[in-house]
Amino acid sequence: MPNIASVLKAEIVRLARKELRGEVDSIRKALAAARAESAALKHRVSELERALRQSARAAPARPPSPPAVEEADGADKFRFRASGMASNRNRKRLGLSAADFGLLVGASGQSVYAWEQGKARPRGKNLAAIAAWRGVGKREVVERLAALKSGGPS
Repeated sequence: MPNIASVLKAEIVRLARKELRGEVDSIRKALAAARAESAALKHRVSELERALRQSARAAPARPPSPPAVEEADGADKFRFRASGMASNRNRKRLGLSAADFGLLVGASGQSVYAWEQGKARPRGKNLAAIAAWRGVGKREVVERLAALKSGGPS
């Protein structure tokens, strides 16, 4: 004759397993759906990356080279603020020293420091050159700087 305690224990275990099975099945379905969605997103990302590489190969977009700067022609066209120069959207973004930036815009490194501190204003040709280097990428700047340092054509 079975003991009542063991019968109750067996019944409780059976009911608990039955309840857990239902919960686990719903979690498995949700996990399968999440995995399928993740796989679809990975596939979509790889398609977009492939399309981006193909479009980059088809039309290599180079940033425009800075326009030729004439002597005093650009003085009135461009605004200059020492705070804007001090925040250095150009020089710090490109990772250049003051001397290298000065070489690019036709000035000395000391002039660049003076502009940044608001002690001096760039002349017209320098101001136009500073404006011309906005939006130009690091690679173009490195190439142009190497050409200037080696004495080659710019």
